[in-house]
Amino acid sequence: MAGGGFAAPAGGGTHFEAKITPIVIISCIMAATGGLMFGYDVGVSGGVTSMDHFLKKFFPTVYRRTQEGELDSNYCKYDNQGLQLFTSSLYLAGLTATFFASYTTRQLGRKLTMLIAGVFFIFGVILNASAVNIEMLIIGRILLGCGVGFANQAVPLFLSEIAPTRIRGGLNILFQLNVTIGILFANLVNYGTAKIKGGWGWRLSLGLAGIPAVLLTVGSLLVVDTPNSLIERGRLEEGKEVLRKIRGTDKIEPEFLELVEASRVAKQVKHPFRNLLKRRNRPQLVIAMALQIFQQFTGINAIMFYAPTKNVPIEEMTEKVWKQHWLWKRYIDEEEERENGGGYELENKHRNGFDPASKL
Repeated sequence: MAGGGFAAPAGGGTHFEAKITPIVIISCIMAATGGLMFGYDVGVSGGVTSMDHFLKKFFPTVYRRTQEGELDSNYCKYDNQGLQLFTSSLYLAGLTATFFASYTTRQLGRKLTMLIAGVFFIFGVILNASAVNIEMLIIGRILLGCGVGFANQAVPLFLSEIAPTRIRGGLNILFQLNVTIGILFANLVNYGTAKIKGGWGWRLSLGLAGIPAVLLTVGSLLVVDTPNSLIERGRLEEGKEVLRKIRGTDKIEPEFLELVEASRVAKQVKHPFRNLLKRRNRPQLVIAMALQIFQQFTGINAIMFYAPTKNVPIEEMTEKVWKQHWLWKRYIDEEEERENGGGYELENKHRNGFDPASKL
C-alpha cells in the first residue's frame, strides 16, 4: 500500500519471541470484517439489480426492456448508464479514497483509519437501504466506496503489523478470505430476499451490509493500534507497551529496536514514489502491477457483477462477447478449423488476412 507506512521490519524474516495472544486473534478477526464488508458490497449489487421491484422503482427503462421481450440480448436489456453508475460508483470512489487513506493511515494510524472506513460504511448503508430516488442510491454507493478505499488501505496493513512473524501470512489472508465470504453471503441473501413479497427485498439486501459495517466500527474502537504505527508517529514508549501486550512476553527489546530502526530508515526516504521507479525496485513493482492487471484480465469481476442477472446463459456470453474479440477470431477459429479438417493454409492465406510470417 503506497504511503501507508512500514508493514514489517526489515530484518529479512527474523523470528522474534511472541505468543499468539487472545488480543491478537480478536484484533485480527475484528479488523478482517473490513474484507467482509467489501465482499458483500461487491456481491450484492448484481443480485439487487436483477430484482423487478428495484428496477421498476429506480430504472423503469431497464424494467420495461426486461418485460417486453423485444430484445433477445440481455446485454441490450441492461444497457443503461444509470444502472452502470450504480455499480461502478463504488469502485471509482474507492480508488479516489485510497489516496486520502494512505495519508490518514500514516499520520493518524491504522486504528483511526479503520474507524473512518466503518463510519463511511454505516452512512452508505443507511442511504442505500432507505433510498427513495437514484440520487440517494448513488451517494450511498459513493460513501460505501470511500469506506472500501479506507478499509483496503488500513486493514491489510494492520493485520500484517500486529501478527507475529511466524503466522503473519495466515492472519493477513483473513482479509481476502472475508472478501470471498462476503460475496457468498451477498448472493445467498439476494437469493432469499428476491422471494419476498411486497417489493422491499432489495432494501433488506442493501441494509444487511450494516452488520459487517457495525462490526468494523465497533472493532476499530476496541482494538489497539499497531506498534509500527505508534513508533512511526514518535510515540515510542506507548508503542513498546503495546508490543509487550500483543506479544505476551517481556522479551520484546530486539523486535522493538528493529521497529525503531525500520521507522528511522523509512523517514529518510524523501521521494517514495520516485524510488519505486529505480532499477533495484523494478522487479517488485512489475510483479505487484502484474498481479493486479492479470486478476482483472480473468474477467471474474464481470462475472461477480452480472452473474445474478436473470437468464444470461454462458452460451450468450460466448457468442456475443468472447467470440467477437479479435484474439478469438484470429487464433481460436483457426485452431477449430484445423481440428475439424477444414484445412490450414500456410502461405499468405490465413483467415482474416493475417499472416504470422509477416510479423517476423
